[in-house]
Amino acid sequence: MSKLLNNLVVAGIYAVFAVLLLTTVYPLIWVIGTSLNPGNSLMVSRMFPDQPTLAHYTELIRNTDFVLWFSNTVTIALANAALSTTLVAATAYAFSRFRFKGRKQGLMTLLILQMFPGFLSIMAIFVLLMQTKLLDTHLGLILIYAGGSISMGTWVMKGHFDTIPKSLEEAAYIDGAGHLETMFKIILPLSLPAITFVALNSFITPFMDFILPQIVLRSSEKMTLAQGLYNMVANETNSSFTTFAAGAVLVALPITFLYMYFQKYLIHGMTAGADKG
Repeated sequence: MSKLLNNLVVAGIYAVFAVLLLTTVYPLIWVIGTSLNPGNSLMVSRMFPDQPTLAHYTELIRNTDFVLWFSNTVTIALANAALSTTLVAATAYAFSRFRFKGRKQGLMTLLILQMFPGFLSIMAIFVLLMQTKLLDTHLGLILIYAGGSISMGTWVMKGHFDTIPKSLEEAAYIDGAGHLETMFKIILPLSLPAITFVALNSFITPFMDFILPQIVLRSSEKMTLAQGLYNMVANETNSSFTTFAAGAVLVALPITFLYMYFQKYLIHGMTAGADKG
């Protein structure tokens, strides 16, 4: 009886995973099929057209500012990844290795900040950027992303730092190393999975976000991919849905390759230090 029950439980788990896989894969296949479909209509009789075409990809690159949008997004993503990882690493190292007044309260504050969506403070951010003359600049957007990444990234990286034995640092201190030298030569090299996790998530954020760029960036030459692709189908007169689908596929490809290439680091970075505070 117990064996039958276990088999039913296993079958139920596989059924749930099959449903999740179907609901995840079907939209992806549908978008790819739409991007290869002749015409501009969203209504297709088959998931993959009988006569697929790459004309929409050609039109996207030649007749739109897709290359400019892509360049802007990559620039913002690289700068955000570098700045966010630096800030998160410094903050996490301080909370992990130093004991100071207000340390626990600071950690709890960072934890609580994760509970609130970033767009709740969008009006304050807009006014702040306008007063500092950073509105409609990539720098302003990068600073917002970098500041928002500290709350979550600090907990992830601090948990990984806590798993590194302090005896390694103590041995370095005996040899005359300082805190900066210890951090760069011992802590960070041993924390590559956590660093990769934070850096990759920071890099991908500008590709996925639409709300903040739409509010911060106003000039057409400074648009990101999300803004540019949205404008293709934003108005009732626009019907470039197949071109939009082609753009969605091109945006997804580099993100997919990055996740596949850094998969082992991401898994290790998410799980390492999960059992320590």
